[in-house]
Amino acid sequence: MGKIAMPEKKTINRAKKAKRAGKSPGTQAGEFVREEIEHIREGKHGARSAKQAIAIGLSKARRAGVDLKPPKKGTVSEKTRKSATQAYKKGQRHEPISPTRSKARVRALKREGRSAVSRQALSRQAHAAAMKRTASDRSASAKQAAKTKGPRKRSAAAKKGARTRARKAR
Repeated sequence: MGKIAMPEKKTINRAKKAKRAGKSPGTQAGEFVREEIEHIREGKHGARSAKQAIAIGLSKARRAGVDLKPPKKGTVSEKTRKSATQAYKKGQRHEPISPTRSKARVRALKREGRSAVSRQALSRQAHAAAMKRTASDRSASAKQAAKTKGPRKRSAAAKKGARTRARKAR
């Protein structure tokens, strides 16, 4: 039962692969978020909201040693910042995860619903997060992503973009 808090081997390997490919810490952490969403969909536990599911994944990533810095002062609540700082420090020290704490976390999450990671809920969360960012921010992160894509994937993305624009032009 306490094993759930430990990230799966394949998730850690995917995050390491992303790091080797020069992807950002945020992208590496995305693997842990994906794992968390899978867990909720499989029914291992639930979450109160899409935001909570993402937060759990980010915390796991920090504890696993991903170099994802805690949010800056004033961007999130002090409680969230403190929690992220603790997880980050723990990950940098490579300390083991407490089985007692792990079990308590899972027991609490088992009482939560599973609809937090529905396509609709995740879409709503992504849209809300994107709207908080400026156009130049979004553009800069897209350019950064394109840099690490590689020629084949870049070509596929360009074709998809062209298809989308053609569809919207109709």
